Amino acid sequence: MSFLDFTDRAAEILGPEGPFADVLPGFTVREQQRELADAIEVALANDRVLIGEAGTGVGKTFAYLVPAMLSGLRVIVSTGTRHLQDQLFSKDIPRVREILGVDVLPAILKGRANYLCKHRLAQARGNALLIQDPETLRQLEVIHKWSLQTRSGDVAEVKEVPEDAPVWAHVTSTPDFCSAHEHHELEDCFVHHARRAAQEADIVVINHHLFFADLALKDEGYGEVLPSANAFILDEAHQIPEVASQFFSQRFSSRQLEELVRDAQSAQLAEAPDMAEIREAARQLEQASRDMRLAMGRSVRREPWSSIEHSAPVQKGLGALDKAYKSLLVLLEVASVRGKSLESCLRRCEAQIGLLSLFSLEVDQEKVYWFETYRTQFSLYVTPLTVADSFQRSMSAHKAAWVFTSATLSVDGSFAHFRESLGLENQNVDECRLDSPFDYTNNALIYLPPRLPDPRDPHYTVEVLEAALPVMNAAEGRSFLLFTSYRAMNEAADWLVDRCAFPLLVQGDMPKQELMTEFVTLGNAVLLGTASFWEGVDVRGEALSCVVIDKLPFASPGDPVIQARIEALRKRGGNPFMDYQLPQAAIMLKQGVGRLIRDMQDRGVLMLCDPRLRTKSYGRIFFRSLPPMRQTVEQRDVEQFFSQGKHA
Repeated sequence: MSFLDFTDRAAEILGPEGPFADVLPGFTVREQQRELADAIEVALANDRVLIGEAGTGVGKTFAYLVPAMLSGLRVIVSTGTRHLQDQLFSKDIPRVREILGVDVLPAILKGRANYLCKHRLAQARGNALLIQDPETLRQLEVIHKWSLQTRSGDVAEVKEVPEDAPVWAHVTSTPDFCSAHEHHELEDCFVHHARRAAQEADIVVINHHLFFADLALKDEGYGEVLPSANAFILDEAHQIPEVASQFFSQRFSSRQLEELVRDAQSAQLAEAPDMAEIREAARQLEQASRDMRLAMGRSVRREPWSSIEHSAPVQKGLGALDKAYKSLLVLLEVASVRGKSLESCLRRCEAQIGLLSLFSLEVDQEKVYWFETYRTQFSLYVTPLTVADSFQRSMSAHKAAWVFTSATLSVDGSFAHFRESLGLENQNVDECRLDSPFDYTNNALIYLPPRLPDPRDPHYTVEVLEAALPVMNAAEGRSFLLFTSYRAMNEAADWLVDRCAFPLLVQGDMPKQELMTEFVTLGNAVLLGTASFWEGVDVRGEALSCVVIDKLPFASPGDPVIQARIEALRKRGGNPFMDYQLPQAAIMLKQGVGRLIRDMQDRGVLMLCDPRLRTKSYGRIFFRSLPPMRQTVEQRDVEQFFSQGKHA
């Protein structure tokens, strides 16, 4: 029977008589998946807005790909990370297309910095300053050899050069340099080819950062792709408010300044060798940046701009930066006719002067002005208090079906927090909340260790570790320890190094993907991680049998953006804790808990250490937001749970 014979198409295709059950090995019919697919099909057919929460194991990828491919619409699918983007394009879409037998043309599109620019590569290979370093020279030759073979120009293909290697900044596409290409030069441009393929495709896979860069019209220049879509499916949609906040923000950073200095010096040598004064002006700008960093204090900070803006050293530093920028600008205006690189530097210099000026103008009350200092660097930010209005303008400009899906969108059974964050609270929106098909009641156990002190206690982390050690022993390693701060994680690493009987892996010791590969390969390791390990990590089977969470993941009220949003809510008569801080923490906790059970056969213990879950009335909201699991305060129940697992 052809899938075209089904009447209730997406749900039936994913049903027991459908082609997935017939040809896909290991496919399990899930009613939750069919219900989600049906809801998405209705949304696509009627230009509706749908919020669909699908618990772990529902299979939301197939649930949206099937109706998307059958819809006949041009669909943009946006994912949380480039890794998920690659998986969707390379694995999931080809599989679904083959099973359905439909002639759907897919494309993948990433931000410019993911694509090689052959012109910049040629410049870099001829840059005397760069090729002085033997390792950079070696990497350039690896990239050059690859450039002669690649069809996509996607730098993710180059495994021999680390993705964080500085050399990539010299050879990948940039909006300023690449927008200056003549039309005939575009035939050799990987970004141009990727964009053209996206314009011709039926399904375009992008990531949230590119999606919002495009909506915010920042840097990417892909504005012809999004407007032509009939539907938008935003996967991992719980990330949307935070990513939107980043891209509707404005940022000036000393790193941007240093890149301009570096490129201006290289461009002067290549295109205007007789104008050595450009190099000197660039050096003076770099010195002004260093002086500004010192003026902001020696410590590493993340605070409101108002805390330092009136200090004499900071005002002097801003003035010196402005003067140095304008001196360089005058010279670049003269030299820009000499070549594209100098012209690009001129535009960047103008843009950075504009960003810096924001911190000398009258404050916009709807925005948060703040700064961040690192050991030698600094950044200045202007962030909107809320992205709701900006996001609604974007939705209004793109009349289409909108589908938001994730495993973690609701809090205590309600989507109110998510809706308010994106300005959807007063709109006619369809909702669909589907529980995980996994048997949490029998296969998972929540352990709430008794007698732990208040999380503010200076000895709290050590007390948590002493309580967790026998649990990790009962689990025979095979554990994630998830922390809400680097300080706690590092303290735990130091404490466990001589006490843990199993291989100890710590975030930062190696790249994340290598760390995960090592964890699975060892089979009995204990991994310590912070925020980036609370989500997007998928370990199936016995290698991960225990997840320990040190504290409820409340965002720091001292963070300048959080602080400003709390104050704004308070002024409007709201309850910042219940309306904002608690929902954010509940969604983050759900993400962390989601690491434990990743398959039908998985079993595990979730150790939630924060005593506020039992002592505060709001603890019930956290528990009601999690899958149904048995709870215990007895260590012997944990030991018995793992003992039963051995004999199962």
